[in-house]
Amino acid sequence: MKTSILVIRSRGAALMLSLWALFLLSAMVISWALDIDSRLTLSGNANRALAAEAMAASGAEVALHPSVRPSSPNLHRKVGDREGYEVRVTGEGGRLNLNWLTAGEDPIRVEILRRYLEHNGVDLNERDRMMDALLDWVEPNTGLHRLNAPPETADYRPAHAPLTSVDELGKIVGWGEFTSKLGWDDDFTINSSGPIDLAWASRDVLRALPGMRDDLVDRFLQLRRGQDGVDGTADDIPFKNLADIQNALGFSPEQFQQLAGLVGFNDQVFRIMSVGKSGDSTRAVQMVVRKADNNPQVIAWKEL
Repeated sequence: MKTSILVIRSRGAALMLSLWALFLLSAMVISWALDIDSRLTLSGNANRALAAEAMAASGAEVALHPSVRPSSPNLHRKVGDREGYEVRVTGEGGRLNLNWLTAGEDPIRVEILRRYLEHNGVDLNERDRMMDALLDWVEPNTGLHRLNAPPETADYRPAHAPLTSVDELGKIVGWGEFTSKLGWDDDFTINSSGPIDLAWASRDVLRALPGMRDDLVDRFLQLRRGQDGVDGTADDIPFKNLADIQNALGFSPEQFQQLAGLVGFNDQVFRIMSVGKSGDSTRAVQMVVRKADNNPQVIAWKEL
C-alpha cells in the first residue's frame, strides 16, 4: 500500500514537473514569437522610411532637371498604391535676401526689412533693437556700435560678417521671440541673387516694398496666381518681363521707378521641397538650386 502511494506521488510530481516545463517552454515560444514580430515591425518601418527617403530624393532629382518648370506635372508621381512623391518648386528670389538688404546699410533696403517686421507685429522699439543688433552683427567694422544694439561681451560676440544661414538670426539679440514662431523663416533667404523677384514675392514681402498698398497687392496676387490661388501652377499669368508686371500692378513708369534697383524678375535660384511617401512613412528633402544653364548648381540641401 505504501509502495503504491509512493508511486502515485512520484508520478504526480513528475506530471507537475512536466507541466511546469511545458509552461516555461510555451512562455519562451511566445516571447520568441513576440520578439520576431517586433523585429519584423521595426524592419518594416525601417524599410518604409528608407523607401520614403528614396521617393523624396527621386522627386528632388526630377526637379533639378533644367527643363522642369514649377508647374510641371512630373513633379507629382504615384508609384503603385503606397508610394510616390510630391514636389513644390518656388522662386528663391521672392524671399527677402537678408545679406543683400543689409549690405552697405542702404537706408532704402533696410527700410524694406523694417517694414516687413512692422507688418508682422513687431513694435517700433523692438524693431529698432532688432535692426541695430542685426546691422552690428553683419558690420565688418568691429569698432562701430549702433545705439540700440547690445554691447559685445564674452558671451555675446557678433560675427562682423554676412550671415551664413537664415537660422543665424536666432543668435542675434532681440530676434529670439521672432525666430521662435512657426514659419518665421518662410520669407527669408541668403541664397537669392538679391533684388526681390516680383513673380514670386509673398503678400508680406510685397507689402514691405515702397508704394505697395494692400488693395494693390491683393489685386496683383489674384492676377498672378490665377484661379487656383497658388503660385507655380499651370494657370498662372505668364509674365515675360518687368514691364508686364508693371502693367499688372497698374503703376505708371514714374511710380514703378521707385522700385528700381529693389526688384527683379525671373531669378534663376529656386527652392525645391520634395516629400516622399511609402505607406504611412513620409520623408522630406529641401534644396536651393541655381538653374541658370544646363548644369544646375545645388547651393543648399537638408533633410526635414
